[in-house]
Amino acid sequence: MTAAAFEGHPHSDQSEPLIIERLREAGALNVSLVAEMNDEIVGHVAFSPVTLTPAESGWFGLGPVSVKPDVQAQGIGRQLIREGLEWLRAEGASGCVVVGDPAYYQKFGFRNESALVFPGCAPQYFMALALSGAMAAGTVAYHPAFGVA
Repeated sequence: MTAAAFEGHPHSDQSEPLIIERLREAGALNVSLVAEMNDEIVGHVAFSPVTLTPAESGWFGLGPVSVKPDVQAQGIGRQLIREGLEWLRAEGASGCVVVGDPAYYQKFGFRNESALVFPGCAPQYFMALALSGAMAAGTVAYHPAFGVA
């Protein structure tokens, strides 16, 4: 399902299924939610820990978010993201970062934060959301699973 969701996407190198698999194998898939329709998985969202330098604990990265192509634009991804963020809040997470379309992710409260940097990413596509306490500052590194090609 994840491979189909990203097939032909201009900003994908088609590594998303492998990223999810490697996060799961490493025990770094802290939140993994699925949506089902008629006993079929049609959506998935992943949240995994990120590292901040200087050290700041409790931060997570959102993604990949996958929705089966024939049911996209029906709110499935939006609902999965909302539920995942609520789970992180309930668990006392400090915050969450995401790389993606600002027009989409700002709907969830994500904002460009100049105090947080993700090297190699255009700043307008890197956003953060403080879930408890103040916004962090520093350099963000995603889990090594995201280094797959």
